[in-house]
Amino acid sequence: MNKKEVLKKTKEHIKNKLSGEGSGHDWWHVYRVWKNAVYIGKKEGADLFVVSLAALLHDISDWKFNDGDDDVGPRLAREWLIKMRVDEKIISHVCKITKEVSFKGSCVKTKMSSKEGMVVQDADRLDAIGAIGVARTFAYGGHKNREIYNPNIKPEVHNSFEEYKKNSGPTINHFYEKLLLLKDMMNTKTAKKIAKERHKFMLEFLNRFYKEWKGKDF
Repeated sequence: MNKKEVLKKTKEHIKNKLSGEGSGHDWWHVYRVWKNAVYIGKKEGADLFVVSLAALLHDISDWKFNDGDDDVGPRLAREWLIKMRVDEKIISHVCKITKEVSFKGSCVKTKMSSKEGMVVQDADRLDAIGAIGVARTFAYGGHKNREIYNPNIKPEVHNSFEEYKKNSGPTINHFYEKLLLLKDMMNTKTAKKIAKERHKFMLEFLNRFYKEWKGKDF
């Protein structure tokens, strides 16, 4: 099976699997990550076949919906790529990216081991910030029945992946525990440039949020 056909079938597979998902980890999230990853990958000289496969498969089964098990996604990705008769070297590369890509806590190093991994991680993180990031954050908070904001519950610093997985604080806290940190965690020059504007929007949103919370928007 040629690369074009593999990507077409993988796209259809993920679209069918994730369409209609309501937590912000739906098909359209994957689609945006894929498109951004290809754009960044071209700029950074990455292998676009590996980038595309990893971007399309990066949320095939997120640890957030598997009791914190981050091995499920890579396993399902491998099963799919074997079915597509993809070369083992590429399968291993893609599965390694899907294993490494997730944010694992503010004090946990998540350095990617390849250029392609850096590209996909950047694309995924870009979709977590800016206007889309704000929307996805509240969608996920609602999905998990979390308060929007509680001034009595302060943001936490997560020193391990286990601490991060157990976090259940209000949605606004997530900005300080993850989203506002991502600008300085981008790997590529291309993503760093895009992240600056998205980061700025989140700060503006938070400023407006607090004004309205305090009743000072009039």
